Amino acid sequence: MTSTAATSTNRLAFDDFGAVQEHFHANGWTDGLPVVPPTPDAVAEMLEWSLLAPDHLVGVEPVRQRAITAEKAAINAVMAGCRPRDFPVVVTALTGMLHDDFLLHGTSASTGGCAVLVVVNGPIRTEIGMDATFNAVGPSDRASTCIGRAIRLILGNLLEVRPGEIDRSTLGHPGKISYCIAEDEEHTPWASLSAERIGDPHASAVTVMAAMGPRQLMNEWTTDPAEICDTFIAEMKANMAHYSIWAGNYAMVVPPQLRTHFDAAGWTKADIRNYVFEHARMYRRDWAKVGKANAVGEKGDREYAALTAPDDLLIIAAGGPAGGFGAVIPPWLGGKTKAVTVPVGACVDC
Repeated sequence: MTSTAATSTNRLAFDDFGAVQEHFHANGWTDGLPVVPPTPDAVAEMLEWSLLAPDHLVGVEPVRQRAITAEKAAINAVMAGCRPRDFPVVVTALTGMLHDDFLLHGTSASTGGCAVLVVVNGPIRTEIGMDATFNAVGPSDRASTCIGRAIRLILGNLLEVRPGEIDRSTLGHPGKISYCIAEDEEHTPWASLSAERIGDPHASAVTVMAAMGPRQLMNEWTTDPAEICDTFIAEMKANMAHYSIWAGNYAMVVPPQLRTHFDAAGWTKADIRNYVFEHARMYRRDWAKVGKANAVGEKGDREYAALTAPDDLLIIAAGGPAGGFGAVIPPWLGGKTKAVTVPVGACVDC
């Protein structure tokens, strides 16, 4: 089988499955969970599905100039449990992460502990069996879990983004194991996230965002869309108070029960974004209420917005059919990183 070292591809031979696991764990090539042995045939099948040569350049990490080839990505995708049909999503996510706007080195090295949120849109969701309904932000289906895990293994094995090495996270969160979801495009009249961001409602696309853990909320006591937005806004303002006050990409995950109220009132994603942009704000003096009085200084009357513009809010239709729940997914650290959306099959460095 092939090894996963960043600089070269070596062939290794083992007597049994357990020996593979112990060797890979001993070399720090896993995330602590068992891996699928990346045999030459499995890696070749992964590449063949995507019509990529082993030395195809997926992209170059901008800060340390680390090149990521298709073969190296495929080895880690096999290890994560991906099927060949999942690999185009992995490659597209990597393409977005390697874009300068994403700031991959900063987001992966920070003590703040963010992970890469991957959102998948378009026909490829159904082709690979992604489920955007029950447990949408958790382990909902094989493709979502394995794609998210592949991203993490690639970061660790090709860019040394391991705890205590490049990854300096103080705490981190479970999204660092896998953080991949699909949008439920079939059960909403809303334009999809990718259609809004790249302008093509029919294309398969992947959005990547440097994200903290999801903050779940509930409001089953109103059908007023503004009041529902106010609940989401309260979570955004809590993040601004407790973590980072700086504006950036926030994501809202809106399940069907809450979407029906927006639909009944004729609210589109644009209406939600405009309302949140106007109301998700706080004064620096509010930090004094959460133990940060020493950081207020002379800027107490300065107002901060969660978003620099309405379009900074990523609205994702996803979740099970019952329950007035939702989730806010905060950014890593304001506008230092920006969400990037890439159509499947695009290449920024080719």
